[in-house]
Amino acid sequence: MKYLTLVFCAISLSGLSQKIHYKSILVDTHNDAPTACIEKKVSFDQDLTGINHSDLKRFKEGGLDYQLFSIWCDGEKVNPYAWAMREMDTIDAVAARNPDKMVVAKDWKTIKSALKAGKVVAQYGVEGGHMIEDDINRLDTFYNRGVRYMTLTWNNSPSWASSHAAENSSKYTGYKGLNDFGKQIIQRMNQLGMIVDISHVGEATFWDAIKTTTKPLIASHSDAYSINPVTRNLKDDQILAIGKNNGVIFLNFFSGFVDSNFSKRGTAFMKAHAVEIDSLLATGMQKEYAFTVIFDKYKAESEAIKPTIEQLMQHFDHIVKLIGINHVGIGSDFDGINSAPQGLSTVLDYPNFTKALIARGYSNKDIKKVLGGNFLRVYRSNNPD
Repeated sequence: MKYLTLVFCAISLSGLSQKIHYKSILVDTHNDAPTACIEKKVSFDQDLTGINHSDLKRFKEGGLDYQLFSIWCDGEKVNPYAWAMREMDTIDAVAARNPDKMVVAKDWKTIKSALKAGKVVAQYGVEGGHMIEDDINRLDTFYNRGVRYMTLTWNNSPSWASSHAAENSSKYTGYKGLNDFGKQIIQRMNQLGMIVDISHVGEATFWDAIKTTTKPLIASHSDAYSINPVTRNLKDDQILAIGKNNGVIFLNFFSGFVDSNFSKRGTAFMKAHAVEIDSLLATGMQKEYAFTVIFDKYKAESEAIKPTIEQLMQHFDHIVKLIGINHVGIGSDFDGINSAPQGLSTVLDYPNFTKALIARGYSNKDIKKVLGGNFLRVYRSNNPD
């Protein structure tokens, strides 16, 4: 009887999570599909099962309604601005081929219309201020293309802001924080309605950004430093400051940010396949995607070293304890990471995140906030018209 009760509860929980999940607006603030598709020479409206974490068809199957696509290249890419435009061109082309399924939305009216019609809302987040190449006017160009947030730095640092990697390197000799030009960039972003994103930035840049912005900001894909002390995660005082700013932290699914023990396991895995990784790098593939290809190729090995959803939810619980349910959401980093927790391998697994929220006793109202409502609030605070 006890076994039957447990089975019934599991079935009930699964059914409830499906009902709540698919009735909610699901927003993911960070997906690297544009880069992944270019690197792998595929198109986002193809069936990319076994190739990418996501594609247009699987978005809807997983309950995804609104995606901010990451526009990214590393600091070594020549002409990053041109690369950014190319990446947006790839998604624009997908939307043009599939007008009944996806729309690049540039105003609130279009967003509401698309959601009502069951179309995927697509917008962009530029991941790294280096992509404007020190030209503030390119913020306007990006905004007009559908960019609705910019991550001030990636792991590299533009001339006007320092990244988490730079600030923690003894070799870095540049300015720490935002210089005057960096503050002008934030001011222009506020004027445009482009949300300030502090994932990847150093602590000095973080505090300068908090002091400079007049609008709620976001961490588009970050976790909690207290749970896993890596410099890409947010310390408690930073989390508290984001809450005070009325901003939102969107959880990153990357195993290395979730689990403090993953780095050692991941390093051993990549060392075992170093020859294949080097051969991919020799073709010109960016390092992060070479790692992804190898993790996907050796699925049994890579699955065995992943953390659990429960470990991800420890980050969620910690943030909620500090600043409340109104300040957390999903920024998966799908198609930009080589490993995510077990049960969150692709966009088809979003319902498992909702199931974890229900198991923790969160109300339907709270779950709707986490899945999309919190982002929509910050979006409207930055784009009231």
